[in-house]
Amino acid sequence: MMRVTPPGTRPTPVILVLGSDFRQAMVDVLTQRYGREYEILAPSSMEETIEVLTELRTGQRPVALAACEFFAGGEKATHLLAKLQKFMPSARRLVYVPAQRFRGAVRQLHESLAEGRLDLYLMLPQGPRDEEFHTAIAETLSDWAQSGSYSEIDGTRIIADGPSPDLARIRDFLDRMGLPNTVHAPDSPAGVAALAVAGPDTPLPLLQAPNDDSLLSNPSNADLGAVLYGRPTDIGEDAVCDLVVVGAGPAGLAAAVYAASEGLDTLVIDQGPIGGQAGTSSMIRNYLGFPRGISGMRLAQRARSQAVRFGARFLAGQEVTGLRLGGGPEGSHVIELGEETVRGRSVLIATGVDYRRLGVEALEGLVGRGVNYGAAVSTSREVKHKRVFVVGGGNSAGQAAVHLSRFAQHVTMLVRRGDLASSMSSYLIREIEGNPRVTVRPRTMVTDGGGEGHLEWLNLRDLDSGDDERVDAAGLYLLLGAQPTCQWLPTDVARDERGFVLSGADTPWQSWQGGRPPAPYATTVPGVFVAGDIRCGSMKRVASASGEGAGVVPLVHAHLASVAN
Repeated sequence: MMRVTPPGTRPTPVILVLGSDFRQAMVDVLTQRYGREYEILAPSSMEETIEVLTELRTGQRPVALAACEFFAGGEKATHLLAKLQKFMPSARRLVYVPAQRFRGAVRQLHESLAEGRLDLYLMLPQGPRDEEFHTAIAETLSDWAQSGSYSEIDGTRIIADGPSPDLARIRDFLDRMGLPNTVHAPDSPAGVAALAVAGPDTPLPLLQAPNDDSLLSNPSNADLGAVLYGRPTDIGEDAVCDLVVVGAGPAGLAAAVYAASEGLDTLVIDQGPIGGQAGTSSMIRNYLGFPRGISGMRLAQRARSQAVRFGARFLAGQEVTGLRLGGGPEGSHVIELGEETVRGRSVLIATGVDYRRLGVEALEGLVGRGVNYGAAVSTSREVKHKRVFVVGGGNSAGQAAVHLSRFAQHVTMLVRRGDLASSMSSYLIREIEGNPRVTVRPRTMVTDGGGEGHLEWLNLRDLDSGDDERVDAAGLYLLLGAQPTCQWLPTDVARDERGFVLSGADTPWQSWQGGRPPAPYATTVPGVFVAGDIRCGSMKRVASASGEGAGVVPLVHAHLASVAN
């Protein structure tokens, strides 16, 4: 018998256990650790499983994890999970294997994992306190909850009267900073209480932080960042940092960790939330050291915490508007943030790239109302059982499509090239090819779209035939490649014809000192360095950006030593 949900409370999420010989052993292991927070259900037949899942779906009970025994009931576990996926599309899929079958199963499970037919596989624990097993389970359940599937935490309350660009921006900022949030209508109990304090004519969205009576009316990114990290004035008027990092993506975060750990006074500034473009990735599977993969948001949160632990400081939501070279005390550089400034003896440009605009005016007017640049994770909860489209053929687009397929009725990827092979990692291509909810349409572009207050339709053009097709669409996710984000730099910092920053031997020979080029990651200005996607010639990968950020730190030390002498 299933648990009865008390009125006014959210239903308890379910862990589903399927199997035969070892099903009860798995139930016992999971119940001991997770039985209080999740309901463990273990139907004994396919008919009973369908009945249970139908009842759960009718009652809107979420399945967080579906654990299936390898070759359960004589059928391959991945085949069984595929049959059941339509009942529990957002559930994480686990295959558990008894020790005596593990060696023979590993190769098959590797292939299934690479093709996206399961999320992880684990050996059944051989004794109590198998913490490696439970770490994997806990991380998987946490990933499910944070992906937009389900959250018990009320967190920051947002009072809003419907979708809007500002609501989308605020939710994306909070989600990427790892801050739980919920939206309440103005006539809800939470909305009525907040507006009674703020006033009925207060512009929405209205934010109320947890355990805090203060309210913020339609806060900017700078306002949101100030709540967490303060403002530039908090750094101190006379302060001169050893290193100011502009951009908090993988390159900037890696530089912050290594610089702060080596005793450098380090400040990191980003115009958005911490994590950069990589922070929007729903799952990065090829980053060293994370065999089960890690979301970009979680990777950024861990790097941020690591840097803070070593003493690095952060300013989030603060846009850098200019750089005055050598304009501060002792020849330090002045970083302009609107009317405010901070100073650094050295500067790292790590602003990365932004998504190019689609250029369709009708769709630009619907940004935040079904049209999104990136932000697949933060808006996934809004597209359940709907048809959505992803434009782009790179890894970010592929990760977005796979993630959205857990929620949407169907995801269509639109790419201008003939296939994905030239722009996407093979592991993602295999996962997309094996996903029945994702379709790839090559040689196709979006030319128009519209809707009454929210995206409802798109016009697609076949680039070979020139034919147009109008399709129903509830969501459009635009991940259109790399556009450099360094308009704030002075002309002294050399860039290529596309706007990417030149470094090392790529810099103009006229700027070389003593006939020798600057060091790798050093620009044409002493004390100004570059790393990550904004650097001309970079690999546009998370791992390479992290390596470049770390590689800048020895150059900073050398520069500071030369200035001191």
